[in-house]
Amino acid sequence: MSFDVQIVIDSSAPHDLADWWAEVLGWQVEAQDESFIRRMVETGAAAESDTTEHEGALVWKVGAAIGSPDAGRPRLLFQAVPEPKTVKNRLHLDVRVGADRREAEVARLLGLGATELWRGSQGPFEWVTMADPEGNEFCVT
Repeated sequence: MSFDVQIVIDSSAPHDLADWWAEVLGWQVEAQDESFIRRMVETGAAAESDTTEHEGALVWKVGAAIGSPDAGRPRLLFQAVPEPKTVKNRLHLDVRVGADRREAEVARLLGLGATELWRGSQGPFEWVTMADPEGNEFCVT
């Protein structure tokens, strides 16, 4: 038996972080069905406090997801959590762009609000460890 997976990233501002990562990866933020959300609130299945406005649309407050235009890639779900990030990630994403594009991509990501943390290498492999606007580490390889 085979299973699909999604990667869940804790966030204090999940909709903003989903927008940021969608820009970074060239993916799309998944649309949320406003009429479904309104029906859930109207019927009492959800509270108005479960919703928020983002970019002029009614969305679930708890999270936002992005997906790749290419089939077979895992979905990224950004979920709201009350506590801030305090320690190094135990899991991180590698954004694989290739050695010839790495420096240009690092510069682009810095312009989008990423922070460069350190550079590493092992044998012929090199990477740049960065952090997204909420401090989640990722590597550009």
